[in-house]
Amino acid sequence: MDTPELTVLGSTVRHAIDHVEVFPAPAHVTSVRFTNDELGSVCPVTQQPDLSHVVIEYAPDQWCIESKSLKLYLWGFRDRAVFAEALAAEIAGEVMRTAQPTRVTVTLTQRPRGGIEVQAVAELVR
Repeated sequence: MDTPELTVLGSTVRHAIDHVEVFPAPAHVTSVRFTNDELGSVCPVTQQPDLSHVVIEYAPDQWCIESKSLKLYLWGFRDRAVFAEALAAEIAGEVMRTAQPTRVTVTLTQRPRGGIEVQAVAELVR
């Protein structure tokens, strides 16, 4: 992969995007962790809003994820009907596809509704 162009950093973007952007990983960075308490989605059965806490941790190889693009990527799920397990797997897949880390783990904890909290973990290793 050639050095990718960062298109959202430094720009005014008022809409979700369908990918994360990356930049060259600095030497000696062994782990990167992002945390977001406001990941919104919609239950595919009831159409009720779901709110989740997500932790994305990866071991960079050549690329690191640019955080503004990650925020805009996650924003795209707010109106999507998706189960927590599928959401965790989709985010892990995007990180692996785009940043090509040696490993990625996404832990998604869906806030309780009806007294049940759901935690889904998706892990990919290259």
